Amino acid sequence: MADIGKIKDQLSELTVLEAAELVTMLEEEWGVSAAAPVAVAAAAAGGDGGDAGEAKTEFNVVIKDTGPKKIEVIKAIRAITSLGLKDAKEMAETAGGIILEAVGKEAAEEAKKQLEEAGATVELT
Repeated sequence: MADIGKIKDQLSELTVLEAAELVTMLEEEWGVSAAAPVAVAAAAAGGDGGDAGEAKTEFNVVIKDTGPKKIEVIKAIRAITSLGLKDAKEMAETAGGIILEAVGKEAAEEAKKQLEEAGATVELT
């Protein structure tokens, strides 16, 4: 039997990019979507009228402005998303473009940090 604690520790060490790659690999291997259970849970939570005090669990990382270091921002986008150069450049040039969608708080904050260090203005929604 697998040591669940050890697996948890290993997953905690993954970068945002590695975690995204892992999700993709597992979705392909098992023929499932990681988004489906979240959508069902969100629908169930929203069906009872909701609670204004609930903490948000999913965030979008939105680029507001590339700033003066466009090349550094493009490199950061590529590192975060695994996009090719052309797609990352288009994303960097699109104000209001969503870099990551429906990710956890830690992943969103890490991506925001990387993009801001590269010179971009970023917002979590």
